[in-house]
Amino acid sequence: MTQPPQVDRAQAFEVERYKYLLQQLHTVNENVYRFLAIYQTLATVLVGAALLLFVRYEEWRIEPRVAQIGIVAVLLLVTVIAAFTVLLIVIGVFAWLDYRREECELTEVAIRPGYRRPPDPRNFWRWYETYIVLFILGSVGFMWLGASFVLLPAIG
Repeated sequence: MTQPPQVDRAQAFEVERYKYLLQQLHTVNENVYRFLAIYQTLATVLVGAALLLFVRYEEWRIEPRVAQIGIVAVLLLVTVIAAFTVLLIVIGVFAWLDYRREECELTEVAIRPGYRRPPDPRNFWRWYETYIVLFILGSVGFMWLGASFVLLPAIG
């Protein structure tokens, strides 16, 4: 039984490593949308609960101060969820940058130098993650402003 040449094994390894890197890049990209969907779902449910509390606190015989505390508590929970979501997205960006760097290093050796340029973090304004993070932060800010200037003053 003869051994396959070393070059063939090295090339097979490079191909498998490249497939793995591409799969990881794809997974990191998909995760951003999963995190956004989870945030949107939880934020919608929790803000709906806060609005329900605002609308029905008198009917449920809840004291105004307790209703205000309840609304603030819900918004604090939404803020924690938003912060965790943003953290996961930022970690995903760092993972993506690392996988892309590794992909570029692999193609430098396996294909030719300069085949794939590494990503430039200064181009963050072109990344959809930037706008998803801005959306999350903006929505939390909007919720707090709405509660501070509309809901809380209207109670009591």
